[in-house]
Amino acid sequence: MEPPRVVLDTSVIVAGLRSRLGASNRLLELVAEERLVPLVTTALFLEYEEVLKRPEQRLATGMHEKDIAGFMAAFASAAEPVEVHFLWRPQLADPDDEIVLEAAVNGRSKAIVTHNVRHFEPAAGQFGVEVVTPGTFLKRINT
Repeated sequence: MEPPRVVLDTSVIVAGLRSRLGASNRLLELVAEERLVPLVTTALFLEYEEVLKRPEQRLATGMHEKDIAGFMAAFASAAEPVEVHFLWRPQLADPDDEIVLEAAVNGRSKAIVTHNVRHFEPAAGQFGVEVVTPGTFLKRINT
């Protein structure tokens, strides 16, 4: 069976690196195990990196710049790149959320996995993309 192809919101990446406990970290483990394929656009990948490099995030994760670079390289090797062909902006209140939606729509993602479900509804539904929390997604894939 093919691993699920999903878009991970930045909130999931951050939460997964801030704590080894919880569903967000488990999703990152599944990515490393090649049991989950994250879909990313260039803009989304750069957002992940920018957020992780913020001083408050580095303090919370205990990661140095070289650690972030290593994580991003590993994540990039596991991710499936998505090219953005169409822009539907604006659909969402937060412009940073738009790049997550664009990755999901253009990559024909099974879901957007986020801690901010209400930020993406109902716009994601208009494109047939499910929006779920990390815990809900893990229950659905039975891991």
